[in-house]
Amino acid sequence: MATHTKQGRSPWIVFLLVTVAQFMVVLDISITNVALPVIKSQLNFTDSSLQWVITAYALAFGGFLLLGGRAADLYGRRTVLLTGLIAFSSTSFLIGMSSSAAELIVLRAIQGLAAAFMSPSALSIVLTTFGEGPDRNRALAYWTLVATGGAAVGLLLGGFLTEFVNWRWNFFINVPIGIVDAILILRMVPKHEKEERNKSLDLPGATLVTSSLIAFVFGFSQGPAWGWLSFPVLGVLGLAVLLLVGFIYNESRSSHPLMPLSIFKIRNVSGANLMMAPIYAGMLGTFFLTTLYLQNVLGYSPAIAGLSYLPFPIILAVMSTRIPKLVERYGFKRFLIIGPLLAAAGMLLMGFLPVHGDYFLNLLPTFILVPLGMGVTFMPVIAAATSGVPAHEAGLASGLITTSQQMGGALGLSILSGVATSVAAASTGLDPATALVHGFNAAFFTAAGFMFFAMLLGALVIKQPKGAQGRVSAQQIAEAMV
Repeated sequence: MATHTKQGRSPWIVFLLVTVAQFMVVLDISITNVALPVIKSQLNFTDSSLQWVITAYALAFGGFLLLGGRAADLYGRRTVLLTGLIAFSSTSFLIGMSSSAAELIVLRAIQGLAAAFMSPSALSIVLTTFGEGPDRNRALAYWTLVATGGAAVGLLLGGFLTEFVNWRWNFFINVPIGIVDAILILRMVPKHEKEERNKSLDLPGATLVTSSLIAFVFGFSQGPAWGWLSFPVLGVLGLAVLLLVGFIYNESRSSHPLMPLSIFKIRNVSGANLMMAPIYAGMLGTFFLTTLYLQNVLGYSPAIAGLSYLPFPIILAVMSTRIPKLVERYGFKRFLIIGPLLAAAGMLLMGFLPVHGDYFLNLLPTFILVPLGMGVTFMPVIAAATSGVPAHEAGLASGLITTSQQMGGALGLSILSGVATSVAAASTGLDPATALVHGFNAAFFTAAGFMFFAMLLGALVIKQPKGAQGRVSAQQIAEAMV
């Protein structure tokens, strides 16, 4: 039976309110995917700049996620959640009013920054609202379902809003929901005290790592236009490396680092984070490129394109409820081999997509294999990332795996987009549609390569601890799926 908060309210009301905020964050990772062709046309995006609609959000979200968690401890969870929610909703309105590509990209980055402060504070409120026991486990199971299924639901919702209302409502929809949720959180969620007295925020660390990733993404996105071995591209990538070195140096010298480097001495932490980056890179890139194929090549409307993704949320929802029990019984290592292989098989099939493709013959097998592989992989890689970690660093390990997910996705999307653009441009003598599909095929083969690399890491680097050390709690799973 559920307990009550100090104010006498049911904890499930608190849970519902903060989960709405989290759902908005997860939804906005993908809701714009199906609207991309329309956005490109109306705001005059180029082929190379279009990916920034997705990557700007993911980069800011991943780059400042650990900082957001630290801020929640310093300034109070409810305060940080409300601040982030108000900023997120306001920015969503401004994005919906955007009149240029540059304006939309900058605002998407600000929206991702707001999301980075919402997610960790929302989850920490859940963890402090429910004590150890069945109620907390049930709450975290629901939370995990939101984290895994929200992005897939965004593909469906984005398609219908784009076709039957307007693509701008993919962002406007956040405004009334955010306002109502913020008012109810202010009235019904208890105020949380600050848990840290030291006021140190590692702003230099967050700025350095995010700037490094932005430079990497910009270099890869401009490679097809400027030339991969041109001085500007090599210069930008060189700057990215220098910024990353600066981040590592800052973390080694800071008294309160954003990312204590000592945690990477734990083999599974390093291996799992290295795995998550290419896994999410392949998935995010596949969403992006498949959307362009469905609408620009097959001529699907936004609503039909969104509906095409229906297997994703269904399969992910089923797997999110089944895989934890399987991991508890068999351990996580075998699933970190099986899962990436299933996803890689689906992406390999996409490498053979024809110009005149058929949904049931050419796409549906992939739309079954990829979410099946992702569903088999996500929870086990989180289990690996948090196993063997000291209790006082469990939150850090969980935040790191989500950071690797978002940053890997942003960087991978830029690589896959660059491959697709380069191959299409080099396909001289072919009609535009055939050249475009050749580029997509090459990018899907690259995405499959990401998955094979992740599988090798799972097989060769990840170790399955024996006994209690090999188990992962529901709390650890949910903490890493913010």
